[in-house]
Order: sequence, then C-alpha cells, then structure tokens
Amino acid sequence: MQLIDGKAVAEQIKKEIAQEVADIVANGGKRPHLAAILVGHDGGSETYVASKVKACETCGFKSSLIRMEDTVSEDELLAKVDELNNDPDVDGFIVQLPLPKHISEQKIIEAIDYRKDVDGFHPINVGRMSIGLPCFVPATPFGIIELLRRYKIETSGKKCVVLGRSNIVGKPIANLLMHKGYPGDCTVTVCHSRTKDIKAECLEADIIIAALGSPHFVTADMVKDGCVVIDVGTTRVPNASAKSGFKLTGDVKFDEVAPKCSYITPVPGGVGPMTIVSLMHNTLLAGKKEIYRK
Repeated sequence: MQLIDGKAVAEQIKKEIAQEVADIVANGGKRPHLAAILVGHDGGSETYVASKVKACETCGFKSSLIRMEDTVSEDELLAKVDELNNDPDVDGFIVQLPLPKHISEQKIIEAIDYRKDVDGFHPINVGRMSIGLPCFVPATPFGIIELLRRYKIETSGKKCVVLGRSNIVGKPIANLLMHKGYPGDCTVTVCHSRTKDIKAECLEADIIIAALGSPHFVTADMVKDGCVVIDVGTTRVPNASAKSGFKLTGDVKFDEVAPKCSYITPVPGGVGPMTIVSLMHNTLLAGKKEIYRK
C-alpha cells in the first residue's frame, strides 16, 4: 500500500506556480490577481478562504478579499459580481459557497464572467469540460486528476466507481475520467443514494472515488485487493480529544481499507490540499489568458 501525499504534491505545485509567476513578472508581465467574495461568517468558509489567501501569497499572486454581511441582498451581490467582471486588474474570482438562503447560488454562478470563473462552476465551463474543450476545471476534480498523474496511476481500461453525483465533485470527475487520454479512458460507474447494490459495484472497481460526505461509508468488505481509493470526504465529526473539538473524517474507513489498497489518500492530507492548489493553477491560467484569449 502506498499513501498518496496530497500535501507534498500541493507544495511542489505551489513552488512550480511561484517560479512561473516570478518569470512572468521578471519579463514585464502582469502578476495574476485572484479576488474572493465572502458572504457572512460561516466558520468553514472563513477557514477555506483564509487558506486561499495564504496560497496566493505563496504563489506570488495578488489577492483581494471582499467581505459582505449575510444580510446583503441578491441584487447587491450581483452588482459586486458585475464590478469584478469589468475590473481589468482582476484575472479570476470566486464567490465562496454556500450563500445565505435568500440568494440563488445558481443565479450568482451564471452572472460570473466564465473567463474569470476559476471555480469552474459556470455552465459554459461545465459544458466545455464535458466535451473535452479547454476550460477551468473545478478544483477538487482537477486535484484528483493531478494526483493520479503525479503518482503515475494507470487509468486506461480501468473500472472506476464514483460515489456521489454532486455538481462540484461526482459528475465532473466521472466526466474527466471518461475522456480520451491520460488520466482517463476509464469505464466509469456513478453510484448515489438510489443505487441498488453499491457494495457489488465497488467490489468490481479498480479505482474508487468516494465523494459522498458520509463518514466511514466505504468499508473493507467493499474493496477488492489492489484497488486505488481516493477519499474526497471531509466531514467534521465531534472529537473531545482534539483541540478544535472535532476531527476531519473521510468517507473511507481508512484503517481497515488501507491494507487492501495499492494506493489510498488519507484524510486530512490527501485531496484537500490539492483543491486549493488547483484553484491557484486556474488563477495562473486566467492571468495568462491561456484558455480564453481576449
């Protein structure tokens, strides 16, 4: 069993990005600029956005954090999105989700200029990804693909089971693994809450990607020997012995599943660090106008 060290890979990618940014600036180019809109004071969102700002510093990006209260109206938020769309200094931006219930997340996502949509959630980016055109790929799926690539894990002709059908992880990673080329060329099955025999599906899998948000869902009796297991789950489970009072727990029962695997990601330290660095990668592409040249 080999542990997939997402933290180490993410640090390496940040160094690569920082070097490229330094070269761009040294040659008179523009430093990439990422902006983030944070609505309200959700603890998870605060932590995540702070990590993004720190990653921007490491990569040599300019970053802006725009805070808005959770009482902000939908029209006010749309006006801010429009302002960033039209700001030539901002290369890419995100609106941190979730948003307050009185605001339509889909309306906000669709209002973002797809050329600045470094989260990869705009329907134009989703559509381009689905047919294999250049686009901003959502951060978590891109991070998974990069881990498979950097660890040289074979995917061609392999059976991959994706647990979960979310728009953020399940659907896009299934799509990417079906694409021609490497990492790709998989035969993909997507399982969800209405799948009749998930255990039987998993036992046929060469690669399992667990993205359900259900702690310890995947157990040893669901995994065949030599399987590659990518655990996307990060659920906060109460833990009295932890300083924070909770422990991040994956969808996979790691201690019992790991001995059966050829490769497995831990939680934390697996897919999580790759999500933020993938956003940095998209910001670099946005800064270079490499996907959508104006």
